[in-house]
Amino acid sequence: MTAPVRVLVCDDQALIRTGFATIIDAQPDLEVVGECGDGRAAVDLAGRLNPDVVVMDVRMPVLDGIGATRLLAGAGVPDPVKVLVVTTFNLDEYVYEALRAGASGFLLKDAPPAQLLHGIRTVASGAALLAPEVTRQLVGRFAARVRPAGEVAETQLAPRELEVLRLIAEGLSNSEIAAALVISQETVKTYVSRILTKLDLRDRVQAVVYAYRRGLVT
Repeated sequence: MTAPVRVLVCDDQALIRTGFATIIDAQPDLEVVGECGDGRAAVDLAGRLNPDVVVMDVRMPVLDGIGATRLLAGAGVPDPVKVLVVTTFNLDEYVYEALRAGASGFLLKDAPPAQLLHGIRTVASGAALLAPEVTRQLVGRFAARVRPAGEVAETQLAPRELEVLRLIAEGLSNSEIAAALVISQETVKTYVSRILTKLDLRDRVQAVVYAYRRGLVT
């Protein structure tokens, strides 16, 4: 029997923490191993409890979710923890910064419980998850600030790979990309794998951030 996914819940509002924990613990394949109310406590608890996934709020005292995510999953962390950011702010600059910090997924707090559970399972499996409404507005009003000046030439990607990268950044799933390009989902998976390898990216979330930073989508 497969061990349940170990989840640490971090949110500065006790009512939300309790709600998330209740929803998560009701699932036979998920287990809440700890709760805390600030990012510093999340980093400390993660070091002791070794969770598979941290459900992380953004705006918290002591250390916010972005700083905590960077310490748990950022560049150079030897044993990164998978972080699913859940917040009320879908157009906040923090969305973009949290993903840059190393988050593997991003959901809004008004998402239905089933979407939260799906998000935890998706991130735990090693995949990345972005709520479609977040993906499509990921940079939004910050696009001009993050797009580098000058012409962009992604010479390491083949034309079809570049096309797939743009569709990923627009929030399309593998099945939607397959339908748009009239190819199989297995072929899409192959393209995605090649893109991540060639650009030295960890997952689809990083691919989205990369595409916006390079000005490949607007």
